[in-house]
Amino acid sequence: MFYVCRSNLKAYVILKIFVTIGCFFTSAFIFAQTYSISGRVVNASNEAVSYANVIITESGTETIVTGTTTDEGGQFALNAIAGGNYTLKISFIGFREAEQELELNKDIILPDIILVEEAETLSEVAITVRKPTLSRQPDRLVFNVQNTSLSEGNVMEVIRRTPGVLVLDDAITVKSSSPVIYINDRKVNLNSSDIIQLLQGTAASTIKSVEVITNPSARYDADSGTIINIVMMKNLITGYQGNVFANYTQGVFPKYNVGTSQFLKNRTTSFFLNYSYNDQKINRENREQVIYPDDTWNSFIDRNTRSETHTINFSFDVDFDDYNRLSISSNMLFLPYFNYRTQNRTEIDPATSGSFAGFNATNLSKDLKHNLGFNIDYEHLFKKNNSKLMFNAHSTLYDYRRNQEVRSTYFGVNDNPLFSNVFKTRADQNTSIYTGQIDYQLPIGQTFTFETGVKYSKVNTESAILQKNIVDFMEVVDPDNSDMFDYDEQVYAAYVNFSKKWAKWSFSAGLRAEQTEVKGVSASISEPNEQDYLEWFPVASLGFEASDAVSIYANYKRSIVRPNFRNLNPFKFFLNDNTIVTGNPGLQPVFIDHFTAGTSVGSHIFEVYYKEYKGNIFELPLQDNQENIVSYTPINFEITYELGFDYLVDFEVMEDWSVSFLSSFYYTKDQIGLFNGQNAEQDIWANYSELTNSLYLLKDKSLVVDLTLNYISENIQGLQRVDPRILSELSLKKTAFKGKGTFSLAVVDLFNDHDFLVTTRFLDQNSSNFSNLDNRLIRVGFRYAFGNTKLSSTEKSLSKEERERLD
Repeated sequence: MFYVCRSNLKAYVILKIFVTIGCFFTSAFIFAQTYSISGRVVNASNEAVSYANVIITESGTETIVTGTTTDEGGQFALNAIAGGNYTLKISFIGFREAEQELELNKDIILPDIILVEEAETLSEVAITVRKPTLSRQPDRLVFNVQNTSLSEGNVMEVIRRTPGVLVLDDAITVKSSSPVIYINDRKVNLNSSDIIQLLQGTAASTIKSVEVITNPSARYDADSGTIINIVMMKNLITGYQGNVFANYTQGVFPKYNVGTSQFLKNRTTSFFLNYSYNDQKINRENREQVIYPDDTWNSFIDRNTRSETHTINFSFDVDFDDYNRLSISSNMLFLPYFNYRTQNRTEIDPATSGSFAGFNATNLSKDLKHNLGFNIDYEHLFKKNNSKLMFNAHSTLYDYRRNQEVRSTYFGVNDNPLFSNVFKTRADQNTSIYTGQIDYQLPIGQTFTFETGVKYSKVNTESAILQKNIVDFMEVVDPDNSDMFDYDEQVYAAYVNFSKKWAKWSFSAGLRAEQTEVKGVSASISEPNEQDYLEWFPVASLGFEASDAVSIYANYKRSIVRPNFRNLNPFKFFLNDNTIVTGNPGLQPVFIDHFTAGTSVGSHIFEVYYKEYKGNIFELPLQDNQENIVSYTPINFEITYELGFDYLVDFEVMEDWSVSFLSSFYYTKDQIGLFNGQNAEQDIWANYSELTNSLYLLKDKSLVVDLTLNYISENIQGLQRVDPRILSELSLKKTAFKGKGTFSLAVVDLFNDHDFLVTTRFLDQNSSNFSNLDNRLIRVGFRYAFGNTKLSSTEKSLSKEERERLD
């Protein structure tokens, strides 16, 4: 008997609808006209110039359309180019760059192009430091950092300097929401702390730009509400480049990292490799207070984390011809050593003689994990109509192991020991993620583009925790705190996108459908957690170019945030006998509606936005006033509203002094809904402001001084109030050795105001937590570049998604 189950039938119907739409538009526009440009490059002696760099850009812009290199005979050919006006640029080491404007309305065979030799031949790489620039597009803010003063250090430092991006306590946020991290349009499937380690281990000299995409198209996953896309630098000129770097940081404890980046390209293949080793020890102190009905518990906590991390990123591209490209890439993180030690002293006020007056607890955890992500992309360009067909396959393999030992000693009123408690846990998690995606893009002339695609993703996680209590020096299994959790998730997705440009107007719209099937099984829960739902996610953007200096735009997007695996896992992790971190298998997905309208006037950007979160997820320290236990537990809120007004400007005070300033005033209202039978809500107006000054000193501008100040007013995060603070950083960078070496120095937290207090007060909940972070730092670094080409790059056009929610 043949049958189709209900969920698979839904997925089939979705794919059928979108494939039908795609076939219709493909047949309607299959005859879009494209042309070719060919020619020969020679020197003044009429000798062929082999492996010269040939680039086509849109006329009047730096946007690269396509590119190639000349062959052994100096010949080149650029095929499948839509009609329009372009700039042809040809360059080679030791020669002046040649430019030629072209109007392409037929196939063009150019006469010989003669390159004129420079007075001095450049035999090694030279880096020219430029200023970071900002550009606003209707759906994103682009922060260009290639060959700027920010190219030193690591990618995490660039993220911190990106306007509108805030990094607090190992978490990256954009307008109070957590963005999804992409690298070259590929989603990075790491939890927040692992993402920080990956970005800290990647040299900033390897990136071209950072894109803050606030209105991603339907091509991106529906859970990508806001995206930070890190565009990596690629060699376009044939040759080799490399660099080595080292950084030393002194905080409470010393930290250091060393690494290297390598680029290699010939006419048909290119290879990139980045390796970094990080060794760090981080200190953190907390003062916590929990006010119960009959007494107050004051805790003094000292945390030390020591880790060694290896990060490896590589990509390998093969251009079989002008129409076919294969790419293999990977982001890998290895953590062979992670030691987490917490010393905790808790005192109870008032203390009573008939009970304990407090306790001292030591929590020692040792972790071992790796996260390996691999991508295979294939792109085919159709010569007849310049359309693209792209295939992607992705896999992530994640393995995590933790051994923990918690020792608690309870004392009386006079600090005399009363009794002890010891237990050990072993936690394991194995996760595999597999995705497959097909995308099709069809440009119609230079003004219309159609996109469609389908995607399938599967996530499987197997977790187990075993707790043993130490009784009379014997290990005894604790069945109440031992558990297993298996999680399986499948998502079927399809989308269509349309975009159209007129002389002054531009419009794009898309629709994405995702069928989600989730099943979570735990030994401690009698019924499995099953979710099966189909959701539609529209997106639209409208732009108007009033003049070269003035533009207006409006955007709308619906997105989703699915609970991550850690939040769904019901395991109980004991920080001490009375403080627990646990998941919530009953969590539901969050649905977000995001409206934006703004205008750009010269270098000034004004924007207003409104966000509505239904079922927003927050982790709160929920106190049990009967058992005197605090459980850090994620819960769904009924609704969260956010209304904001933003202003951003980027300008030069004088030739050698540039300034960028951003300020956001926003209103937030959190409604938890029913909690212990009662309703609770909080609201507040808050401000986030950022000021960056860059000075370029000395005659050759080889000394760059940057000062960044961030102000965060009092704000709320899920009914928790966070005190205001000021973030600051002063950095100096000096190039040396004919531009091949760079020394850097940075001082972080000039005013010792990075620390913060979080207060939780609603209904019968009353607690506070002050965090003294290890972020007052002095950092020194050095990078040395070498190779035999000028530093140039192009943006790779292959696209792919999927990598997150491994927390």
